[in-house]
Order: sequence, then C-alpha cells, then structure tokens
Amino acid sequence: MDLRAVFKKKEKPPVCSAVVVAAGSSQRMGSDKLMAKLGPIPVLVRTLLAFQDSPLVDEIIVVTRMEKIEEVADLCHNCGLAKVKKVISGGATRMESALAGVSEVRSGARLIAIHDGARPLVTQDLISRVVYDAREHMSSIPVIPSTDTLKLVDDNGNVTGTVDRSRTVRVQTPQVFDADLIKGALTKAAKDALPITDDCSAMDIMGITTHTVMGDTDNIKITTPNDMVTAEAIIKNRGDWNANRAWV
Repeated sequence: MDLRAVFKKKEKPPVCSAVVVAAGSSQRMGSDKLMAKLGPIPVLVRTLLAFQDSPLVDEIIVVTRMEKIEEVADLCHNCGLAKVKKVISGGATRMESALAGVSEVRSGARLIAIHDGARPLVTQDLISRVVYDAREHMSSIPVIPSTDTLKLVDDNGNVTGTVDRSRTVRVQTPQVFDADLIKGALTKAAKDALPITDDCSAMDIMGITTHTVMGDTDNIKITTPNDMVTAEAIIKNRGDWNANRAWV
C-alpha cells in the first residue's frame, strides 16, 4: 500500500484569505473602471463574486481609495458579499495598498491571495490552480506565454537586442503566497522604498523562488475602454452576463 497516497487523499483543501486591490486612479479609463458595469454588474462586484464563490477562500479584504470606502462597503453589503470582512484605505502605490491589505487578514491565515480588482473574469479553475500550487510551493503566480517578439531598446529608441521569447511570460493575478512570507516581503519593500510592480517582485527581492501555473488568456485587466468591450464579449460567450444573481 502506498501510504503517501492514503495520507494525501485525507489532506484537507487549502484555504486562503483574499486581498482585492481596488485603489487605482483609473486615469487611462477616463472614469472609475471598477464601478463601470459589465452587463448589469459593476466590474468590482464581478471580481469579488469569484472569490465569494470559491470554497478555497474564507475571507476577503477590499483595499480601495479613502473616498470610496463607504460606497464600496455599501455595495458589498447590498450584493450579499458575506466573505468581505473589511473595506480599507489603500496607499499611494500598488505595493502600499497590497501591504495594507495583507496586514488586515485574519490571524492564523496560512495563505494570502492578492488580486487586481480590475480583473473581473478570473475563474474558479484559476483560483483553485494557484491556491493549490501555493500550498505546495509557498509562492505561486499564474502566467501566460509571451506571443509577441520582444526587443530591448536604448534611451534613444534604438533596438539593442532581442529577448528570448521562450523564456518570457506575462504575469496575472491572483498571486498566492505563504502569509508570513508575503507580509515580510511587502514590509521590507515598503521600508526600503523599492520600485516593485507586482507582489511577486517583493518575493524576488527576498530571494524567495516563485512557482508558476498556467494562467488564463480571458483573465484580462480592465485598463482602457477597449478592454471593457473585450470583457463584455467574453462574459457573453461564457453565458454569465447576469452572473445568475437574484439581486441583479
């Protein structure tokens, strides 16, 4: 008998806290993209519903702008998002907002998922894939292969070389980490004012290797009005225009 297989079958599913970062300024969108509606449902609500519905998520912390706290809290309440435990103010940068969020998760949380509020098309399969992988590797992110040719350029805009496309990927969220590791990594990055663009970068600086799983090409980030058009096409194709919610 393979004892390892027996014990593995008895292992409980991993559970994580989710931090949804929704504190951006939406400058490229021209309006508040998180409150813009995909079908009858605001972008932010679609994002939160994905984590609300995941059996691997036991709480959600929403990080938004100070002036939006009351509006977002009311929205979460009205939409029955019971897993949203706190709506808090973010910082001046993405990193500061992520740190604010992870600092508010429940005591004893073992894994923390950090997700962009403007990625409303994240699926249950993707959440599950990253959370399970993070339990094994302590740090996991979803990625998709680069399809464009990538060039290096100098300050004058001249091409100086070609990047090996086979060794590059595009990074998505949710990114899932051991709770203590990501809290320490983001704290150090903030203390040293390090210029990081995603949460995985903070782990890199700490010398912690991050594992990757296959992402989802539909898991786009809403940044421009054209992205809203693409997102609408995706949800119509999925057949979840109304997200089957009685409150819609």
